[in-house]
Amino acid sequence: MIGVVIPAHDEEQLIAACLDSVRRAAAHPSLHGEAVCPLVVLDACTDASLPIVSASGFSHMTIGAHNVGVARAVGSQALLARGVRWLAFTDADSRVASDWLVAQLQAGADAVCGPVSVDDWSGLAPSVSAIWAKRYHDADGHRHVHGANLGVAAYAYARAGGFPPLVCSEDVALVELLIETGATVAWSAAPRVVTSGRLNARARGGFGDTLAAWADEFGTGDASVMPSP
Repeated sequence: MIGVVIPAHDEEQLIAACLDSVRRAAAHPSLHGEAVCPLVVLDACTDASLPIVSASGFSHMTIGAHNVGVARAVGSQALLARGVRWLAFTDADSRVASDWLVAQLQAGADAVCGPVSVDDWSGLAPSVSAIWAKRYHDADGHRHVHGANLGVAAYAYARAGGFPPLVCSEDVALVELLIETGATVAWSAAPRVVTSGRLNARARGGFGDTLAAWADEFGTGDASVMPSP
């Protein structure tokens, strides 16, 4: 059984598309009918996220942590208690490819870090997308860590101690713990995820804030000095 953890904070505009994509990934024929258990962790939502998730039929739980690290950890523990062998993670503002889970499992590693692509650059200065294309390494062997495209074997997750309760960079912290505890990590470009390019980030210090900072600093700057994400 495979588990999918989807933390969400006020994602009424984007979460339905996320859930539809996870549903398609869970039904991929190459999974050979293995059960997939998606779990949405609604963290301090004040919008219509809850009724949207309820109508989707996905399992969900509500917390009030205002902390994505806690949300991912709580969801993970709930799925481990159900006996899942693999934990996959994405975000409620993202859409996974139909073979996303298949690609994670076929990597043959204890953990898989995949890249992301941005769905819409229109809210950013035109130079930012060019800088991204120049500096972002979207290929096997990349060293990017995204909570929107991450997978880990249940035993490796438990051995590492799970997600720390961090409000951002909880994904990076987990991968560091996985490596410290002997997990093999595949830096694979095969699992594909499209994520939002919005600037009004839900998690302070996260991907949206990074894009916003890049837009401010490099909107008219030189791509050669752009830091890697």
